[in-house]
Amino acid sequence: MLRLKAFLLMLALGSTSYLMPVSVLADDKSVTNEQLNEVKKAIAKQQAALNASNKQRDTILRALKRDDIAIAKAAKALNKTEQSLTETSQKLVELKKQQKNLTQQKQKQEALLAQQLRAAYSSGQHDYLKLLLNQEKTSDIQRTLKYYQYLNDARIAEIEAFQKTIEQLVEVTSQYQAQSEKLNALKVTQIAQQQELKEQKAQRAKSVAKLNKSIESSSDKLERLKREEESLVAALAEIEKLARAEAELEGLSQLKHKLTWPVNGKHLNRFGSKKQGYLKWKGIMIETPVGRTVSTIHSGTVLFADWLKGYGLVIVVDHGDGYMSLYGHNQTLLKNVGDRVESGEPISLAGQSGGRVESGLYFEIRHKGQAVNPRLWCR
Repeated sequence: MLRLKAFLLMLALGSTSYLMPVSVLADDKSVTNEQLNEVKKAIAKQQAALNASNKQRDTILRALKRDDIAIAKAAKALNKTEQSLTETSQKLVELKKQQKNLTQQKQKQEALLAQQLRAAYSSGQHDYLKLLLNQEKTSDIQRTLKYYQYLNDARIAEIEAFQKTIEQLVEVTSQYQAQSEKLNALKVTQIAQQQELKEQKAQRAKSVAKLNKSIESSSDKLERLKREEESLVAALAEIEKLARAEAELEGLSQLKHKLTWPVNGKHLNRFGSKKQGYLKWKGIMIETPVGRTVSTIHSGTVLFADWLKGYGLVIVVDHGDGYMSLYGHNQTLLKNVGDRVESGEPISLAGQSGGRVESGLYFEIRHKGQAVNPRLWCR
């Protein structure tokens, strides 16, 4: 009531000092609401763009995974073909050697048989006929008959050996022809597989270019690497749960500075150095050509062999006692989950999978889930 009287008194006095702030406040409030609406619209627009970008990136990653797996399949087939080519070529060399030896043996046997036949014809036939007509010396007849029987048996043995040599030569010649045809077919297959691999790599290059284009800032890259590392850690945690304690797998604790690196090449980073932002390297990136053989650092059991976002085709080997080794960015994997591998055995071929532009191998050693410096184990 008192406030109302005071208000009426001010009106009566003609004062506008009270009315002006109300008008100004109303205008300010209207402007503020408009600005707030504009900010909300901008946030919504930015969120929509972010969602679209993430969706596009996920699509690109799926395409990249598809391309990496297609390359892995083609590279694995090509690797098998090249192994078959090597084995077939070696077989051909061996068959050629056998063929040469058998031909020489055949020639010697032919010469010996010809000599025996000439000797039998020039002397044996006349003496044998004379012996049959001479019935006076029985002892001579028996001795001569034994002599002729011995010669005859020797000729028969030589003829049988000759026939066996001919049969072996025919068989070896047939095998040589078959292996030659196989070699030619493998060469045709190899050319087709090389072309397919080339096409798959070209397709993959497009996917990688799109992926790199979608990553516009260092903050985006940091966020991506963070998600990829979290994905790897989660995968390794699941893998560790599946690891079975095997008595013959004693781990790596006694093998410091005794193991060989999985592949030769320049080391592109140091363990624990800065990777991006606050993220640090948990392993070593080794520069090496596409297709170079990657070998396991020690005996163990394959626990994982599949594609992981950011790391491409990955293979993980359990060495026992909580030790695992990880090999990423492979072109193709040569082993499957559950396979037992021995120290130095080929397990994959190095490559560029997972979005890498340059070829190489990402290598980690972990103990009970924690990354450890590979330099402490490999020399």
